[in-house]
Amino acid sequence: MLEAGVVRNVAQLAGIVLAIGAGAHFAFQLTRAGQPSFLLCLGLPTVAIAVVAALRAHRDGALYRRGSFDEKGGNGWLNVRSGDFTRGFVASALLFGGAWVFTKVVAPAGSDRESWLARLYLQLGDPSTLRKNVAWVVAALIVMAVAEELVWRGLVISLLEEIIGSRRAWVWAAVLYAVAHVPTIWALSDPVAGKNPVLPVAALAAGLVWGFMARRFERLLPGIFSHVLFDWTVVMMFRLWGPSV
Repeated sequence: MLEAGVVRNVAQLAGIVLAIGAGAHFAFQLTRAGQPSFLLCLGLPTVAIAVVAALRAHRDGALYRRGSFDEKGGNGWLNVRSGDFTRGFVASALLFGGAWVFTKVVAPAGSDRESWLARLYLQLGDPSTLRKNVAWVVAALIVMAVAEELVWRGLVISLLEEIIGSRRAWVWAAVLYAVAHVPTIWALSDPVAGKNPVLPVAALAAGLVWGFMARRFERLLPGIFSHVLFDWTVVMMFRLWGPSV
């Protein structure tokens, strides 16, 4: 018979995946392309759960631990150590390289599957609108990146560690991260190219990288920097489809 704590953790994990998955399903409907409701549906579940994650971590003393700038003992989720930004930059560059290769191999220009990328970028909004509202775009990217790291590399990994241990928790957290994006396979589907797997695949790959960083550095800041930089790159600077902003 399963222990009560295990059942509770499994229920919480299921609730996180279902809530964020439902938000993704509604957010990526074509009727919400480029609309404020897209960001609200996508962001509200994650931000709400991130607040709960931060409060839980603060209660457990895991959010921030006192220690000098370079002291290993200061390994709270949000502790900063020298080299964090560099680690995040390198990881974001590797992720962008992988994303670029994926688009060239799986959805090359001129192929039917190119529409997978077109459909995704259509949802993000017109580049000219993003350019005019760059400050709000930056703020949204930072909030979403921090919230996702608190949820998936913070709370979810912590819950999984209590069930299966720390060695495998970060891998399964990446799997659940991808599962939460599965509804977008249908929401972003194209009449010609068919069902769109881009976001679940991207979530699995990025989740493995950021999960490994959380385990390796025992903190979330390197992954947060990587997450923000990667999102900024593919959304604004070097878009994988269409003109960059």
